[in-house]
Amino acid sequence: MALKLNIIIASTRPGRGGPAVAKWFNEFAKQDGKFDPVLIDLADFKLPVYDEPNHPRMKKYEHLHTKKWSEAIEPADAYIFVMPEYDYNAPPSLINALVYLWNEWNYKPVSFVSYGGVSGGLRATESVKGLISALRMVSLAESVPIPSYQQFINDDGVFTPNELITTSASTVLTELAKWAGALKPLRAS
Repeated sequence: MALKLNIIIASTRPGRGGPAVAKWFNEFAKQDGKFDPVLIDLADFKLPVYDEPNHPRMKKYEHLHTKKWSEAIEPADAYIFVMPEYDYNAPPSLINALVYLWNEWNYKPVSFVSYGGVSGGLRATESVKGLISALRMVSLAESVPIPSYQQFINDDGVFTPNELITTSASTVLTELAKWAGALKPLRAS
């Protein structure tokens, strides 16, 4: 049985580039074959600023939006966050979504397909790694940064990567699969 990879579009703002980039990565992951990818758009969950009365470790969710978010996240063996860089940071929508859950994230690897200006979103990925560590996730050193991402999206909204981007994506999927398999015993216990 293939490992399950959640590819999460982290930005929720109108006009975002994330869906085009995420659709490409989802298809790339399907063709790669190491994972059974699931494309998740954070905007579909409409999570308000964290509003659960109990700590996420208790997993006593009272709100339907939290229960649906938990059900979408828990089955995955690994994650890719497709995210932009906003003022050198991760989008607030991602931070909020991460803190809604705790157990669901534990002992799973994560990497990033980040996009932005000259840095390709690398500063944003670094800004969220402390939180990811606190959630007992393993953040990979490998990622897929996409500088000046708009140049890769055509007038029809289709993302077409260059060779450097596809090589990075292949490396990320290989490493994610290694870590997801290695961490599986910890998730089972």
